[in-house]
Amino acid sequence: MIAAKIWVDKEFAQSTLTRQQQLDEMAWFVEASEPYQDITVRVVSERIDTHWYEANILAKAFEDITGIKVVHEITGEDDVVKKISTQVELDYSIYDAYINDSDLIGTHYRSGKVVSLSDFMQNEGKDVTLPTLDIDDFIGIGFTTAPDGKIYQLPDQQFANLYWYRHDWFSRADLKQKFKEIYGYELNVPQNWSAYEDIAEFFTIHVKEIDGEKVYGHMDYGKYDPSLGWRFSDAWLSMAGAGDIGLPNGKPVDEWGIRVEGCHPAGSSVERGGALNSPAAVYSIRKYVEWLKKYAPPKSYTMNFTEAGAWPGQGNIAQQIFWYTAFTASLTSPDLPVTNPDGTPKWRMAPSPRGAYWQQGMKLGYQDVGAWTFLTSTPLERRKAAWLYAQFLVSKTVSLKKTLVGLTPIRNSDINSKIMSKVAHKYGGLIEFYRSSARNVWTPTGTNVPDYPRLADLWWKNIALVSNGELSPQLAMNKMASEMDSRLQQIADKGQQVCGPKLNPKRKSSYWLTQPGSPKPKLKDEKPRGVTLSYKESLKAWD
Repeated sequence: MIAAKIWVDKEFAQSTLTRQQQLDEMAWFVEASEPYQDITVRVVSERIDTHWYEANILAKAFEDITGIKVVHEITGEDDVVKKISTQVELDYSIYDAYINDSDLIGTHYRSGKVVSLSDFMQNEGKDVTLPTLDIDDFIGIGFTTAPDGKIYQLPDQQFANLYWYRHDWFSRADLKQKFKEIYGYELNVPQNWSAYEDIAEFFTIHVKEIDGEKVYGHMDYGKYDPSLGWRFSDAWLSMAGAGDIGLPNGKPVDEWGIRVEGCHPAGSSVERGGALNSPAAVYSIRKYVEWLKKYAPPKSYTMNFTEAGAWPGQGNIAQQIFWYTAFTASLTSPDLPVTNPDGTPKWRMAPSPRGAYWQQGMKLGYQDVGAWTFLTSTPLERRKAAWLYAQFLVSKTVSLKKTLVGLTPIRNSDINSKIMSKVAHKYGGLIEFYRSSARNVWTPTGTNVPDYPRLADLWWKNIALVSNGELSPQLAMNKMASEMDSRLQQIADKGQQVCGPKLNPKRKSSYWLTQPGSPKPKLKDEKPRGVTLSYKESLKAWD
């Protein structure tokens, strides 16, 4: 407890708990960890600020307080998926736990190889489950709960992809006047893709330079790289409006364009009732390529997710439609041209504009939920030790400080704390977003996807054919839908424990396009008049 007091006072003074409540929570960890002193826990997670803080600071705190050593490995997200897939395939313990995206929830609950935490906490893990864990306080717990009602993953960090823009430029009277003269409406936060496109054109073609520096009205990335897949699988089609109404994912067609009948994936192609090559999906890919070519820096073609994420900080990007809030911390440095001398941002984040096919009641964007995942192949004693480490990292003693470091909140109590209110002005709308009901409309990949690792590479390998000009958007999405249906059939042939794919027979596209919901027929006008709102009005729209 001497070590616990030192860490609480030195590192975890910012908490929603009182100091005595923190010490009581740490006392529980000290006692619960006694049987596992000889174990070195091995875990792995992706490369973001939150996980670096865990690996460099929190692992040491946990060891000092509990005596359990931890090797917390940091690697690329694609590598995390490969590692967990390998352990599932081999049924042999490699790591004791993974911080793995909840995008794999559809895979996990079907596989029979992932521990149901609901069952674990009530049975063999009851003696090592923190009494103050407070599952209901986790804002993303619904995203890690399967159709069987059981929790399969415990949220560790969350971030969304939102709209990002230079609030200082949008507020300039001369630019506002010039925009209105050209487009006939106000330069403000775009509510639809038409307005986003107009603003992109305005800054790139009409403004051209600000303070002697070339400016661009759009930012994106296009490198032939696995991260190009996240750019689209992370709900780009839902932002366009390709899926169905329903939360957290469209029902029966989700943002991957996969239709599910009951709990069984029935196909992704329009011919099987899916929407992956539907008019709305093709529209979304066409706009991605058009904007990348016309309005983004030429170098964006050669960038991946990580490289492009930091680019707005250089100060020459007016807006970005697909910006991950995981980059918030890196864009608040006082040395950047996008930060005011007092440390406040010149930029803001706001709700993502909607595509032409989007309808009220649909999800509007993607939210990443990195979550603790435990496999049945891990021996019980090692699993218990790793579960203790996982709970330490999300405990109320630790979670608020971790949120302030990485800006990836997981607890409702942290988001609504007085401490968070005091610093909210530094983060350009992040806290306001997470305090609003909008956070429920930005959701991870859902349970329609039966085997994420087996299907995910189709995104970047096919979209790259469009960005490099080899195929048209329609031909590329036709190809991808056909390949995804083939892989769904392969999964079905292989056999799964529950809810495996059962593909619909092929029918003419015209049949499905005339049925209610998704897939939707082509609109006569895919570029309606642009609509914008002031920043304050756009915040109100979240509720």
